[in-house]
This record gives sequence, structure tokens and C-alpha cells, in this order.
Amino acid sequence: MKDYKSDSRVGVYYLAHTQSTYQQTANITVMINQFDRCQNISELFNESFVQRHLLRRIKHYHVSCQKNLNLSCFYDDIHLCLCYDLQKQRLANCFEFNHNMSCNCLGQSSCEGGGQCFQDDDICPTRSVCICSPCFYGTRCQFSVNGFGLSLDGILGYHIQPHINLLNQPSIVLFSLSVVIVSIVVGVINGILSLITFQNKQVCEVGCGFYLIGSSITTLLTVVIFGLKFWILVLAQMTVISNRVFLQIQCVSFDFLLRVCLNMDQWLNACIAVERSITVLKGLNFNNKKSKTNAKIVIIILSISIVSTNIYDLFHRHLIDEENEDDKRTWCIATYPSRLQTYNSFINTFHFFAPFIINIVSAVILIVQKTRKKANVQNNANYKKLLKAQAREHKNLFIAPVVLVILALPRLIISYVSRCMKSADDSWLFLIGYFISFIPPMLTFVVFVLPSKFYKEQLRQTLIAYRARIQRHFQSNQ
Repeated sequence: MKDYKSDSRVGVYYLAHTQSTYQQTANITVMINQFDRCQNISELFNESFVQRHLLRRIKHYHVSCQKNLNLSCFYDDIHLCLCYDLQKQRLANCFEFNHNMSCNCLGQSSCEGGGQCFQDDDICPTRSVCICSPCFYGTRCQFSVNGFGLSLDGILGYHIQPHINLLNQPSIVLFSLSVVIVSIVVGVINGILSLITFQNKQVCEVGCGFYLIGSSITTLLTVVIFGLKFWILVLAQMTVISNRVFLQIQCVSFDFLLRVCLNMDQWLNACIAVERSITVLKGLNFNNKKSKTNAKIVIIILSISIVSTNIYDLFHRHLIDEENEDDKRTWCIATYPSRLQTYNSFINTFHFFAPFIINIVSAVILIVQKTRKKANVQNNANYKKLLKAQAREHKNLFIAPVVLVILALPRLIISYVSRCMKSADDSWLFLIGYFISFIPPMLTFVVFVLPSKFYKEQLRQTLIAYRARIQRHFQSNQ
């Protein structure tokens, strides 16, 4: 295994594993320590010895293995030598080694993400292997997953076993299946109830109602796309679905649409929090008509902004094939140039943090402003007691931003504790982070309707009206 110092291209070698008997395929786990590092001969011999002609010094290489029992390997300008035991003697086995290899498989590298490509033979190679850069993994280093840019393909894909029944898949796949089924049921019920509530005319008399209708629609879209994305991934990796055109279409569109819907929902929730803060600040001077007009304009601007800031993703997604000894897999990956990768990280972080901060600030403004107005009326009242009283009295106004902030915290913590996935073994943590990102859209009804007497009353009236329509319809058909 070869590493590079950060300030140069000088090789630093480690002997990770040796096989006494050749095995074509093996799973090997080792912990690299300082004794596995291959030393340069300048560290083992004095300067005058190093300056000797190769033929005069190479015959003494055995001495370094015999003097240092912990030495596993060393190298000079031409050779790489391994220390081994033979008939109670420590000897050096040296072979020519190219220290300046390009690691690009003679210009035919199939490695993604800046991975290094190695072949089993320089002249007539039969197979190659990719050594991935940090935060990239997969046979071709095709996956890169971080906390703010999660993709189900990279998190779950390698755990799905081809040609194996769904119920016999690994536990992480079955867990994901259970979560997805529950999420779809809860999300659909939540979206339908929210739409029924917020399409009421009284709710839409202010801009907040339009934001809530938009949030309900994005909830239903998110749940449908999320469910389709999961099932297509599972069936494709189980080789049930293999139509390349279909896989290409879903590859390009589904992750993009999921990203847009999630971002849109976060921003709509932030708009609701801002609208409620403005309502408290302006009081009787709040203009309902202006609020409705502004809400329509804001929704249009948000839609255009979110789509335009994420549109690049459509043009950098493609399918790649991965051929192993036992099977062939098709993956959907996103490949960004270095500058676009920086922009991708920034825009994902921005669409997460900006609504997150707006919700926090709005929750604080709601409580503080309500308390100040009450304190102005009651001059002798204790401010802390008033603060608690206002928090209890108007909990329906600030409970939504507070809950949304709390739901965002686990994903925020995961993103900074484990910045990126380095292998498929890290899947559980990032899978939980991925599912957490879908919780807020699925709780629109719980967060906004259940704490509010007004919204619950509007829901009750709308359901009564629907029931009356259904009864009249059946009576007219009899």
C-alpha cells in the first residue's frame, strides 16, 4: 500500500498483508501500524553504504532483516524488498519496483473520484483495482456521501444482494424496507389531511395558508418519489429491473426531484415561521391581502431559485456498470468537476442552514415579542413569568419552528461528527441521517394542525362538508 506525504510526491510504503498461498478472492481486515512501514535504505545503512554501486550493496540487504526483527520491508531507488524467514534465517527477497508508476492503468483507468488504478501486470493485465481517495468508496470509487448530500444508492446499494429473495436480504435492507413502508403510509395520510385542512377558504385568507398548501403538496410529492426511488434501487440491484433506458431516466430525475422537494419544504416552513413573526410584530396593522400577494410571489421565486440552484445535478448523473467475478451491477452516480463539487457542498449546506436559522430566529421573535407586549400592559409583572405564560398561551404559534429545529439537529450532528462515508461499513449512521431528512415533510399535519384550535376546527368543518357531499351523491343515485 502506497501513501504520499502532503508536501511532496515521495512514496511512503506499508506492507499490509502477505499470502503464503495464493487465493484469488479473500476478505482481509488488517490494522496498519508503524512496524508495517517500509523504510528507505538510507534509514537502515550509513551514507557511504548507500552511495555504493547497486551490485556491491544489494548482497548486504539481508543484514538489515537480520538486525531488525520487526522490519517487514524496505526499498531503494530500484527495488522493493520483503523480509521473510527461511530455515531459521531472516532473508531479504528483493524485486524491481516502479516507484514512479502513474496509477492510471496505462491511461485506461475506470476509477471515479480521483481514485488510483492498479493492474495485476504492466504488459498484459487481466484485472485492475481502484484505491479510493478519502470520502470515496465502491469498487470503482463511484460513491461519495456526506451529511448534507445524501444518496440512497451510495448508502444502501452494496448491501442489496443480487439474485436473493427480498425477505432474505441483510438486516439493513429489511430495516430500510420497514421504514419506507411506514414513511409512505404516514406521509400519504399526513399529506391528504393537510391538503383537506389548508384548502379551506378561511385558511387561505393570509399568506401563511398558501405556504401550508405548498408544503402539503411537496409532502405528497416527496413521499411518492421517495417510495419509488427505494423500490427501483432494490429491484435494480436484485436484477429484477434491468431496462437501461428506464434506469437512466430515474437516475437523472429522481434524486434531483427529491432534492428540490426537500429544499422547497424546508423553505416553505421557514416562510411560515417568518409570516407568523411578522403577524406578531405588526399586530393590527397586518395586511391580509398584501400577505396573500407576497406569498404567491415568494412561492414562485422559491420554486425558480431552488430548481435553478440544483439544475446542474441533472446534467452530471449517469449510469455506470460494475462487473465482478460473480455478478454485474448498474449504479446511478453523480460526477462533478472539482469546482462544481465545491458548489454542490455549498448549496446543500445553504439550503439546510438558511431555513434552519430562520426557524430558530422566528421562534425566538415570536416568544419575545409576545412577552414584551404583555409586559408593556402589565408594568409590574415579572418578565420571566410572563415569558413562560406567553409560551404556554401561544404554543401553537412557535411549536412548529421549535419542532422543525429539533428534527434538524440529529442530521446536523451526524453531518459534523462523521463528515463523509469512507466505506459501506459506515452505512447505518448515514442511513439514519438519510431517513431523518424525510421526517419534517411527513409531519406537516402533526406540527401545524394538531397544536392549533383554528386549523383543527377548519379540518372538522371541511370533513363535515365532504361527508355531506358523499351522502347527497349516494342519495341521488338511489
